Amino acid sequence: MTTRYRVEYALKTHRRDQLIEWIKGLLAVPFVLHSQPTAVFEPNGQSVDQMSSVAQRRYAEIMRDVEELINDHIAHQKAGTHERSKLKLLIPSVATFFTPLMLHDAFIWQDNRRFISSRRFVPPSFNDIRLVLNTAQVMSLVRGGPLELVTFDGDVTLYDDGQCLHPENPAIPRILRLMANGTKIGIVTAAGYTEARRYYERLYGLLDALQASDLPLTYKQNLIVIGGESNYCFKFGSDSPDLLKLVPRKDWLLDEMLLWQEADITELLDIAEASLRDTIKNMRLDATVVRKERAVGIIPQPGAHKFSRETLEETVLIVQKILEMSPVGRRLPFCAFNGGNDVFVDIGDKSWGVLACQRFFGGIEGGKTLHVGDQFLSAGANDFKARLACTTAWIASPVETQQLLDEIAELDALQQRKTR
Repeated sequence: MTTRYRVEYALKTHRRDQLIEWIKGLLAVPFVLHSQPTAVFEPNGQSVDQMSSVAQRRYAEIMRDVEELINDHIAHQKAGTHERSKLKLLIPSVATFFTPLMLHDAFIWQDNRRFISSRRFVPPSFNDIRLVLNTAQVMSLVRGGPLELVTFDGDVTLYDDGQCLHPENPAIPRILRLMANGTKIGIVTAAGYTEARRYYERLYGLLDALQASDLPLTYKQNLIVIGGESNYCFKFGSDSPDLLKLVPRKDWLLDEMLLWQEADITELLDIAEASLRDTIKNMRLDATVVRKERAVGIIPQPGAHKFSRETLEETVLIVQKILEMSPVGRRLPFCAFNGGNDVFVDIGDKSWGVLACQRFFGGIEGGKTLHVGDQFLSAGANDFKARLACTTAWIASPVETQQLLDEIAELDALQQRKTR
């Protein structure tokens, strides 16, 4: 029993999103009832158009019902009784919603692009539903506009893992288009550097393009970088050699962050480092410990093979559990995450990073902010905590980020035509 429990909970539950899995289960019923896989063998069978029409209607009806459950949950949130909402009873892990979700309309939008209703053998998948949720969120933000702030993760969101934001990156003109409409931009990254030059090396394509653009200076200054999840802040500076200037902490730290004690920070990183060293020893990892001002982690030794996903997840879960059980881990927020081929523990997390962006730009609300990232699983994923600060979009590659930005532009254009 113990072994099965560990497999089912420790190694599987943390890799699932319960809301998406629940919606996936709901959509499995009309798929079983209305898809017609046998029609491919029958010359007089039901046509694809007939089948897809019926399936789309049933899928969309379910999405409308889920949309209403979310609206009910939001009403309970406002009344302070969210624990009693029907959705919370059905999905205990469900998070806070900052806006309604236009799930019915978003499903039709994605179905016209992914042809979900036309499939006979493959039911609506995790990725189908993830993208429908992204579109539903964008629709809500655009219709309730304006979208005041968009924050981005770096690796796998704006550029491939371990790469940089090169000048030819297709996301750059799309980000500049957002900025031209007055939207503020925050890059909230786990990379923790104290020097502007290091961030310029990662983001130079965007920074150079912004410098060369014809945007007004006030619009150019609507770009900031939050590093180390929530530990360093740099703003765009056209007169700086690295096009970024360090912002003094007093100008962007939240009041709660000012209470973080240096002694607690050192103690938490010491505990994390000891845990990581034990894991290296116990699992015989060819890894090196890296200690920074506000982070500690492990990276492969030069020439070492790439760590397996299971090893990275095991390391994250061990250090996270040890820190959660420590007194300092209950006093001080932290983030333990899998970086793809490394594991790091940072002071704070991306919820604080997004909140810091909102404060820097004058107090933008969570319902006017969108965070775009690739890591939203419940453990070992550093974008997960951003859900506490604002609306989010879960993408799986830089290409999906570009598609999401195109959706924002297209939906914004449609909305403007409707309001004329």
